[in-house]
Amino acid sequence: MTTLNIPLPRRHDYLSAGSTIKSWLLTVDHKRIALLYLVSITLFFFVGGAAATLIRVELMTPRGDVVSAEAYNRLFTLHGAVMIFFFLIPSIPATLGNFLIPLMIGARDLAFPKLNLASWYFFMAGGILAVVAILKGGVDTGWTFYTPYSSTYSNSAVTWMACGALLAGFSSIFTGINFIATIHTMRAPGMSWFRLPLFVWAHYATSLIMVLGTPVVAITLLLMVVERTFRNTSMQIGIFDPAIGGDPVLFQHLFWFYSHPAVYIMILPSMGVVSEIISCFSRKPVFGYTFVAGSSLAIAVLGFLVWGHHMFVSGQSMYASMVFSVLSFLVAVPSAIKVFNWTATLYKGRVTFTTPLLYAIGFIGLFTIGGLTGLFLASLAIDVHVHDTYFVVAHFHYIMVGGAVMGYLGGLHFWWPKITGRMYPKTWGIFSAVLIFVGFNLTFFPQFIVGYLGMPRRYHAYSPEFQVLNVMSTAGASILGAGYLFPFTYLLWSLFRGPKVGANPWGAKGLEWQTESPPTTHNFDETPIVTEPAYNYDPEIEDDASGVVAGGRTSL
Repeated sequence: MTTLNIPLPRRHDYLSAGSTIKSWLLTVDHKRIALLYLVSITLFFFVGGAAATLIRVELMTPRGDVVSAEAYNRLFTLHGAVMIFFFLIPSIPATLGNFLIPLMIGARDLAFPKLNLASWYFFMAGGILAVVAILKGGVDTGWTFYTPYSSTYSNSAVTWMACGALLAGFSSIFTGINFIATIHTMRAPGMSWFRLPLFVWAHYATSLIMVLGTPVVAITLLLMVVERTFRNTSMQIGIFDPAIGGDPVLFQHLFWFYSHPAVYIMILPSMGVVSEIISCFSRKPVFGYTFVAGSSLAIAVLGFLVWGHHMFVSGQSMYASMVFSVLSFLVAVPSAIKVFNWTATLYKGRVTFTTPLLYAIGFIGLFTIGGLTGLFLASLAIDVHVHDTYFVVAHFHYIMVGGAVMGYLGGLHFWWPKITGRMYPKTWGIFSAVLIFVGFNLTFFPQFIVGYLGMPRRYHAYSPEFQVLNVMSTAGASILGAGYLFPFTYLLWSLFRGPKVGANPWGAKGLEWQTESPPTTHNFDETPIVTEPAYNYDPEIEDDASGVVAGGRTSL
């Protein structure tokens, strides 16, 4: 684009470019929109976390003596729906992805800045509808909205929550379209596909899932709402209710066709974060860069072929289940490639144990446990035994919380100096990373055991022999909650009082580290020209050479 070579008349960072509320709410700067998302998803995280706290308090004792069975149903639905649709799915793409992708590829903004702002407004509109659902008493269907209960029998605010998730889905589609167009058309000269940072590769694969999968769940929820709306009228529409000619298993096929790939919407961006962090703090190029990049696309493709492993006990054909079982084992291969290559990158590297690296290593450990237990669930015989038990709950949280959230916090700590221009207290960062890792394992590992022993999920009362493991889990949840509060506190403090840092406090590679901290409004005054591959760390010499030429001058 020729406009990239026109010098800006003024130089100021994006944070100081207007401080009024209007300047933020009408901004088309991708960096400011990323911060709008950051504030929004943090609020939803605490809403979902509050529900999780009440769930764990209830489960300290076998008898349902804190909340009623109905209230408990609404609590775990609130926790699941808010955490998945309004925190985990947008967490890294909408915040770190929005902020970093243009910087990483040498662009001044995303391809469609106004569509980017519209995606945040759609997200907030969906969040408002979810809050309305909560204020109207909540939802008791579970976050999966299984029919025909959700479409016919539930008296809770199902329509409000489903419409909220629907609008949040449009937000994801807008973001995915923007990322794909930007990565295809706005890379700096010399930024070939195989010079892209693996963070960008991960978001490219994630965007494909967003664009191809999200419309399916949007249509599914819309059909459920239509059937629910007309259920007591003369215009009954039988889509999922078998009493009027519908098929409830059809809903599960449509829902999981999106919702299993949605797992990779949550986890692939974290994998991209981990690649950046491990390369930086081992001072080595990522081992097998091409295979790691290709594995992201393989995960995206295979993720669309395994939805049926959620339905082994739902009445689908045994032969279909066998096929889905084999494919579920196969999808573990590209994930294993990443884990082995990260390990090889760390091997004999000049490793520096910083806060971001501790989160990255924690991610590898927790994601590996989650992935290995996923192989148990991919096996037909074992899945029938542990289906709908706390074994599934533990597996899901090891992937989503242990994986996606650890990656999110690692990325936030890694790029926080770039986002704010300030550094957080490193000792507190290390302490919180260790505390979260310990608290997480104490919370969810006992759930593997209690689930294998037969404790069903979604019950607010249980047999007394399971109490010891549940008390351990609740104790771990209290530690985990404290661990999450520490980063919120010290990052907020560092925003105003933290020591200022330069452009590249970690000595990292990549175009984003060649701009000021925080970056200027339009990222680059002149078009950067990339002359080196990604992660071009010299294993023998510590330097900050970037291989980037800007306007004829080499930026070191």
